[in-house]
Amino acid sequence: MEPWVQPAIDYFRLWMDFQIRSSQQPGCIIAIAHRGKIISEFALGHANLVTGEKMTPRHRFRIASHSKSFTAAGIMKLRERRRLRLDDPVGHYVEGLHPQVADTTIGQILSHSAGLTRDGADAGQFTGQRPFLSPRELLAELAVPPAIAPGTRLKYSNIGFGLLGMVIENITHEPYRTWIEREIVETVGLRETEAATPLARAAPMAGGHTPLLPLGRRLVVPGDIPQHAITPAGGFVSTAADVARFFAQLSPQAKNSVLSPASRREMTRRHWRNPDSTVENYYGLGIMSGSLAGWDWFGHSGGLQGYISRTAMIPACDLTIVVLSNASDGWAWFWLDGALHILRAFAKNGAPTRRVRDWTGRWWTASGATDLVPMGNRVLVGSPVMGNPFMDATEIEVTGRDTGRIVQAAGYASYGQAVRRSRSKAGKVIEVWLAGSKLRPEKAVIADMERRYGHGRPARR
Repeated sequence: MEPWVQPAIDYFRLWMDFQIRSSQQPGCIIAIAHRGKIISEFALGHANLVTGEKMTPRHRFRIASHSKSFTAAGIMKLRERRRLRLDDPVGHYVEGLHPQVADTTIGQILSHSAGLTRDGADAGQFTGQRPFLSPRELLAELAVPPAIAPGTRLKYSNIGFGLLGMVIENITHEPYRTWIEREIVETVGLRETEAATPLARAAPMAGGHTPLLPLGRRLVVPGDIPQHAITPAGGFVSTAADVARFFAQLSPQAKNSVLSPASRREMTRRHWRNPDSTVENYYGLGIMSGSLAGWDWFGHSGGLQGYISRTAMIPACDLTIVVLSNASDGWAWFWLDGALHILRAFAKNGAPTRRVRDWTGRWWTASGATDLVPMGNRVLVGSPVMGNPFMDATEIEVTGRDTGRIVQAAGYASYGQAVRRSRSKAGKVIEVWLAGSKLRPEKAVIADMERRYGHGRPARR
């Protein structure tokens, strides 16, 4: 493992601690794998705001559309066994489909280019307003023509992946859950993952939560709602660590995998660009992909009532990052982007040298927090409230034990000015002067703010 990886993870955890506090999100669990092995996992916040149950890395989450990557792996496994081909019409395996649906191919459905309806005529199953579709109801949705012509663009479809579950059942003559858990989940070695609820093994389940608005408070959403025929599209339950293990072994460069390198390359290849999207991203076969901070990534995301999740595997450094959040307005997308920015900054600058290593910590003023983050032979001034804490970051060159100078800064910052640290009689750093700004520990700033502005009453909104 490169020397910069561990200090990057250490700062990411510190950044996440600030994020979970400032965002008022219920909780999250995060896992990072290097070459398929978990090198960090941690939990923040609460699994259930009503009971006050603390979050742990062992709590299970609904991982929603991450399920599609498991289903896609199952289809590719059947392809390797010559039980199907990607250009086979789906009507060869499932009866009762509209003729135009029957003519769409397995590959088109896997890549969301079959033109099928996204969620059916009534998407209330995804907002708790009705049960998820039964097999009979799913077939009824597929008895009508596709919404658009197949093979023309990326058009996401949960209904399509429900249909792929039927393909698996009709080929294997087994229930989808039974086959996918044995052939994919257990073969990969995942011990905290199940394809559907109710869970077969007793395990702690993180409660989902409603958005903070419009109620102004959060309610707990049950995590055990069965998804019936939509299970192959969004029914899986797992932990961040297991999700990281699964996606790490999907990398074409992974030494051990449930699939051949050729199948993994085909899954992660960019088949379709996401049209009409501000951020450039792509879809493969059950796999999302894109680029951020100069790194290509592949993975998936998931959103189900009460839960938001996201995964990115970065082949360039063989790292896989998973963020699972337990609220409908969860910040998993934002936080994973932040992780990539942090990792990229450390990869560029390197692990801190001995000279700057102790120039660290979170320091405060009444205006907020500032992080001193040593990298390479400099100290970066990070803003933990930002999605990219090092965007246009001020950089300090250390000139002595407790002295430095700002050698890189934006025009509105304090370029060229001095930095110094003050110590107590015991030798502990108690203040940082960043140019003319005095930064102190959180407790000292809290006491000062209470004295100046508190007056015993909370401020009104």
